[in-house]
Amino acid sequence: MAWIYLLAAGVLEIVWAFAMKQSDGFSKLTPSIITLVTMIASFWLLSLAMRTLPLGTAYTIWTGIGAVGAFVIGITFLGETVSAMRIAAAVLIVSGLVLMKLSSS
Repeated sequence: MAWIYLLAAGVLEIVWAFAMKQSDGFSKLTPSIITLVTMIASFWLLSLAMRTLPLGTAYTIWTGIGAVGAFVIGITFLGETVSAMRIAAAVLIVSGLVLMKLSSS
């Protein structure tokens, strides 16, 4: 169950990062509220996952899901730059996540 909590927490991290971008420095009400609600939910789910998963594993995977997810959302919906170096960085992050998962008991 901890891995499901962690995956959901990572997805919510992507949502709150995107909503924060849309909030324009918290000057727009709806995206600001979405940011705060999903941020709290993400932290709560992360805390549930950390009941059984090691801190280093849970936190690394949570931030990795958020980082790579935000990268993909930025390219897909916000027209951010795609370059070989940025893609290589994302691949390295995903590789690290896989290694972290494989190394946890």
